[in-house]
Amino acid sequence: MFNMLRMDLQRLFKSRSFKIILLVTAALILMVSLMTAVVSDPETLDDMGAHGAEIEEIDRQMSEEIRNMTQLDLAHETLGGGFLLIIVGIGVTLFVHGDFSSGFIKNTCCVQPRRIRYVLSKALAVGVYSGIITLLGIVLILLAPNLFSLHPAPSPIPAILQYLFWMWLPHWAFGLMALALVLLTRSTTLGIILSLVAGGGLTAVLLGTLSNLLHWPHLEQYLLAAVVKGLYMPRSGMTHVEMVLACAAVWAAVYGIGSLLSMEKRDI
Repeated sequence: MFNMLRMDLQRLFKSRSFKIILLVTAALILMVSLMTAVVSDPETLDDMGAHGAEIEEIDRQMSEEIRNMTQLDLAHETLGGGFLLIIVGIGVTLFVHGDFSSGFIKNTCCVQPRRIRYVLSKALAVGVYSGIITLLGIVLILLAPNLFSLHPAPSPIPAILQYLFWMWLPHWAFGLMALALVLLTRSTTLGIILSLVAGGGLTAVLLGTLSNLLHWPHLEQYLLAAVVKGLYMPRSGMTHVEMVLACAAVWAAVYGIGSLLSMEKRDI
């Protein structure tokens, strides 16, 4: 299995899609940082107002809030909406589907008939993939604002490392969702669509609305997008650690079992 994992990681780091995903992630975060810096500058708002733009009091309040944010506050405002979930889901979909589009899967399964090893290798590769994307996203959002003269208050290094770790776990579980969908459908379409919908929080909104209408418990809080969004917010009941561990473990188990069943039930 570890030989298979090594081959997977070598293919991952050499793949064009991986490099494109990294570049897109970096470019989008730089753009968001630039827009944030512009919105947070009172002089820029005054200049925009002088040239006819409608600048309301709520805009000035938001500008002041941004200037008062710490590094982690700003990072979570940017990444807590599911941006990195979408990136991870799409990236994993493209990477795993490459095995089927290239025919590499046939050679792999001939050499290694036990498909559980294939699934475990891919699951570990997804963990590395999601870890790289999460690390890149957080490092860039911590450093990029300084390029545009926005200097949020520094956050303690231990707090940043904890935030990085607890962000990584649900992103890994979300990547396993993309893995399961590719192994089940052998197509990139559904994986990309569901990454956009679920990662952006639309499924959580729909489930929350349905729960309110039917007077169900608030099940949407256990979806991975909701876990990521609530990671840096006060929560009653379960602690952040318990919520992240429980949700990431349960969803990872569901998607892992789904991946294994998909491989066992279908011919390669």
